[in-house]
Amino acid sequence: MTTLKEQIIRQNVCVVVPTYNNGTTIAGVLKRVLQLTDRVIVVVDGCTDDTRTQLSQFSSTNLQVVDYEQNRGKGHALVAGFRRALELGYDYAITLDSDGQHFPEDIPLFVAALEQHPRALIVGSRNLDQKNMSGGSLFANKFSNFWFTVQTGLSLSDTQTGFRLYPLHRLSGLQWITSRYEAELELLVFSAWKSVEFVSLPIRVYYPPREERVSHFRPLADFGRISVLNTVLCFLAVVYGWPRMLLHKLFKGRNGQTTA
Repeated sequence: MTTLKEQIIRQNVCVVVPTYNNGTTIAGVLKRVLQLTDRVIVVVDGCTDDTRTQLSQFSSTNLQVVDYEQNRGKGHALVAGFRRALELGYDYAITLDSDGQHFPEDIPLFVAALEQHPRALIVGSRNLDQKNMSGGSLFANKFSNFWFTVQTGLSLSDTQTGFRLYPLHRLSGLQWITSRYEAELELLVFSAWKSVEFVSLPIRVYYPPREERVSHFRPLADFGRISVLNTVLCFLAVVYGWPRMLLHKLFKGRNGQTTA
């Protein structure tokens, strides 16, 4: 019987963990990931806490570290991780957050889904009614879900989760991805315009008590920036995204194959 590590090697998958000032949780997350695979890339997004000290305990592993001094945001960190993954020859990247909310033990679910959907972008779907989920996070997800549907005509139950599997060679427009939280929505929208298949995968999530949470989300600034981005994406959807998706469907219907 094929083991999980053998499946990950055969499918050429890595795990990308962007981190910013999660020094209290990053080591625990990585220990759990490394029990499943040693194909791990950590992106240190200008951390100012003891993250680098925590990472030093993994010097004897195969852990790859992308490190830069200035905090650039999660979008920049993801793109940096994807580029390192491509340099290393990987075909797929599973992303998860370093704050301990995601369960690394759910990685096998993504690997199994990849077997069935080798060209898909697999998106983790959290239970949004779970205890301790903040009202702000719930609103942000509904807000993001709505605009994703407007911009693509598709529906996803959780467009804000960071636990995903990306087909690296099907990602396009990485140079245009913005640097902050909204990048994860952009990656979904750009992939939809390229007619990438989406698979929604139920995952577990842990929401710590409010006093234990570490959040870098700035409601006023971040929602303002996201609103501007959605305005731009809606314009691009009309002049580029929707026509491209329509042409793809017409071509697929006539030829019985995809072009993306």
